[in-house]
Amino acid sequence: MILDRFKLDGKVAIVTGSRRGLGQGMAIGLAEAGADIVSFDRNDPVETRSKVEALGRKHMWKQVDMLTATPEGFTRLIDEVATEWGSVDILVNNAGICPREKLLDYPVEYWNETIQVNLNSSWFLAQAAARQMVKQGHGKIINIASLLAHQGGVVVPGYTASKHGVVGFTKAMANELAPKGVNVNSITPGYMHTDLTDPLVNNPEFGIEARIPMGRWGTPEDLQGACLLLASEAGDYIHGASIVVDGGWLAW
Repeated sequence: MILDRFKLDGKVAIVTGSRRGLGQGMAIGLAEAGADIVSFDRNDPVETRSKVEALGRKHMWKQVDMLTATPEGFTRLIDEVATEWGSVDILVNNAGICPREKLLDYPVEYWNETIQVNLNSSWFLAQAAARQMVKQGHGKIINIASLLAHQGGVVVPGYTASKHGVVGFTKAMANELAPKGVNVNSITPGYMHTDLTDPLVNNPEFGIEARIPMGRWGTPEDLQGACLLLASEAGDYIHGASIVVDGGWLAW
């Protein structure tokens, strides 16, 4: 039955940046489908844990700062999860930052920190997870990209560059890992109302809501369907794709 192919019973899913926003929404969606959740977050994701455990699923927090994390540290964390819970079946690479400043005034530290968190740490964590998944013979890696992996945007050059990189390494990983039983894909969220986008929501200078064909900002729940597809058997033949969830923005 097709619905059975969406079930995640017994699966272990790592979600970065799961304390709130999109990461929390995807973590809860995966738990609703049956997965146990490991949160990689800088601060204790108390609310996420409560919601996951209320669904009858297990939750574990590994403290990670994506700005200072190292490749060796990611390898150690993946090994810990695999040892403690038996496998690493799903990785949702979601954590990210988006400092804003006009191009000519964009500080070096904004650029370096954004590339470190959004691109470097995402890559090294995906690489560490991939090594474990290849040993297992299966796994799903879901990298969270952005509309600005397909557009240029304004006042966020570091973010735009980092998300282009995420889509690029997703395709590169998919080419090498598909024959080994590991799916690597990305999700391109549109304008989602989270803490990260609060400065834009009510700013008439940008007028974003009026430019979304669906007529509203997205929510964390809007990503749950795409995330579940890519995390489950239903998405087994999907490799190197970027699923757009944007209310029609890129079609405009």
